[in-house]
Amino acid sequence: MKPYPKYFEKIRVRPEKDAELKSHAPACQWDGCGEPGTHRAPVGRMREGEYFRFCFDHVREYNKGFNYFSGVADTEIARFQKEALTGHRPTWSMGTNSGARAAPDPAQARSGRAGYYKNIRDPYNLFGSKQQHQPRERKAKPLEAKALETLGLDVRATGQEIKARYKELVKRHHPDANGGDRGSEDRFRDVLQAYRVLKQAGLC
Repeated sequence: MKPYPKYFEKIRVRPEKDAELKSHAPACQWDGCGEPGTHRAPVGRMREGEYFRFCFDHVREYNKGFNYFSGVADTEIARFQKEALTGHRPTWSMGTNSGARAAPDPAQARSGRAGYYKNIRDPYNLFGSKQQHQPRERKAKPLEAKALETLGLDVRATGQEIKARYKELVKRHHPDANGGDRGSEDRFRDVLQAYRVLKQAGLC
């Protein structure tokens, strides 16, 4: 009998999948852990591109309590969500070209058989009429409506009216003008936040 039969040559030990990765990975940054830090975890807001290195168990623990918007105001979160719809790229309102002109009307006087179509009835306005339609009233979004209510204005308020109302309320509720009144200070803070929301929405 041979000391090394041919059957033993076919036996192969499967190497560990992450053995090479663990050998080159830095130590886990969790306090008191000595395992290899094979998994990345984001550091947080305003530090994009920076990561912690944790082991598998501690990266799961870290991700459970991670909040990208921790300490951010609700208005900033709403603005971020709105901008995320377009990939944080600048956008412009869609509208008609001010320089474009409508096609000229056909001749008013027609002869022969064509004269019949000039007087045809159009009860459902399928072919267009010259009636002037009233412009649709702008509908405010929830945050904008709340901000306008804080300033005591309605949806029809213009940018000049919003600015004038803002200046009036700031003068009235400024801490220097009220001797440190707590209620007036809270009202002053609400006015500032409401004006910021309306300004970001492009209403003033």
